[in-house]
Amino acid sequence: MPEVICTTIYEFHELSDAAKEKARSWYRELGPHDDWWDAVYDDFECICDILGIRLKTTPVRLMGGGTRDKPRIWFSGFSYQGDGACMEGFYSHARGAAARIRAHAPKDKTLHCIADRMQAVQKRNFYQLAAEISHRGRYYHEYTMSVDVTRDGPTCQLPTEDAEEIVTEALRDLARWLYHQLETEYDYLTSDQAIEDSIIANQYSFTETGRRFG
Repeated sequence: MPEVICTTIYEFHELSDAAKEKARSWYRELGPHDDWWDAVYDDFECICDILGIRLKTTPVRLMGGGTRDKPRIWFSGFSYQGDGACMEGFYSHARGAAARIRAHAPKDKTLHCIADRMQAVQKRNFYQLAAEISHRGRYYHEYTMSVDVTRDGPTCQLPTEDAEEIVTEALRDLARWLYHQLETEYDYLTSDQAIEDSIIANQYSFTETGRRFG
């Protein structure tokens, strides 16, 4: 025989503190939405363009049947030793990069320093340095990037002795910067405040103990 069971449900703000914590834990286990890193990647692509880095891409099939070029950027995180970010691409001198990066990110001293170091080593090499950045291995962090630095000049001059080290470390610092941005974004998306905002925006309801209803 059918039974009618009545359950009182609550909006998030109506729950007790203990029930709110249970509700947040439920939502946190779902994890951030798919491709939560897209905004970070978009900004990183813009920064790479300013610094003279052309990211390699891989064609990705779309649901509609077409394809799009996905930049070769990877990361792993955020709880284990060896986590990090890396990329593949081609680097060459970008005129005005130091000024343009300050216009794009006026308060980011790390990016300013990277641009200044690249500018200085390019100047010593008559702005002829180029580099290919490749990923090696199955992990994703700055030390899995292999950087091959060359000098493209009319007289076949070699790069200055410090060129390879400076360019490589600047690119690794850029990968570290990317990882920090990703970690910051992830920490925000999984913070209590962001989770509460998402729960309220999605109008989820709960039992008195904070268990998701429906």
